Amino acid sequence: MDKQYNNTFWNIVFVLILFGIGSGAYLSSKSIDYTWRWERIPQYLINTEPLAIKAPFDGTVQVSDNKKSLSVVPDNGDEPHVIKTFDLLTVSDGDMVFEGDDIAGIDSWRIGPLTWGLIMTLKLSIVSLLFAVIIGLFTGLARISSNPALRNLSITYIELVRGTPLLVQIFIFYFFIGTIFDLDRFTAGVAALAVFTGAYIAEIIRSGIQSIAPGQMEAARSLGMNYVQAMMYVILPQAFKRTLPPMAGQFINLIKDSSLVSVIAITDLSKAGREVVNSTFAPFEVWFTVALLYLVLTGGLSWLVQKLEKRLSASD
Repeated sequence: MDKQYNNTFWNIVFVLILFGIGSGAYLSSKSIDYTWRWERIPQYLINTEPLAIKAPFDGTVQVSDNKKSLSVVPDNGDEPHVIKTFDLLTVSDGDMVFEGDDIAGIDSWRIGPLTWGLIMTLKLSIVSLLFAVIIGLFTGLARISSNPALRNLSITYIELVRGTPLLVQIFIFYFFIGTIFDLDRFTAGVAALAVFTGAYIAEIIRSGIQSIAPGQMEAARSLGMNYVQAMMYVILPQAFKRTLPPMAGQFINLIKDSSLVSVIAITDLSKAGREVVNSTFAPFEVWFTVALLYLVLTGGLSWLVQKLEKRLSASD
């Protein structure tokens, strides 16, 4: 009973703290001279405005009696341009129009630039993550190898990558390596993120493997397994369970680090946010929305890892 009362009390304290933070943020926003324009944001996520149909040339509009089609009759007497698919008219029969004028519209919804940026960030993160895991796995194994050449190469790679900023590595991959191998922006960005994250994953995997008791490898070898089989079927599965939490943290960092690829003109979520700010002049609303979208990505990944961790712990 006392424990339940304690939990209830501290849950109430938690809610009050959140309420206090929210109230403080609201009052702070009132103290600055800024007009909030949240109504501008939805169209940059999902655009529901009608798709405009424009006049192909100068001419006169002719609308059929049943308003199922319209024609633009050119001034030079050529064949009229007939439009049969539209949902609304913005001109009337007999109107004179000029090339580029809106004459009709089609009801539709389209993905906005922020959503496109979110998709690009997700695509960058997933592809980079796959390659980073592969690089990290082989580098981690080389890091504990008895072969001096493999061990020294892996140490050199890890120290070089971890000792230089990701932004500098992105520039090197795009302007130097990308020029040599003719890499496009996306490939250069993925390569930089994968190589950078792979160094950290290598150390996580190395520590996970070394945390397994040496007797596990000896027992596997005594059963007739070779080194590769023992590592695949005995050591790595156990190491994976132990390294899942730090690995999840590294995956989340990868999603956030992907925002740096905008410096090489990849329109990810961050670059899309800057472009929307330039067109809306609503920086606070846009960046709060961008932060929320990043939070959705990282929160979703964190939730998936927690579910996987519970499932793996239940199987022990």
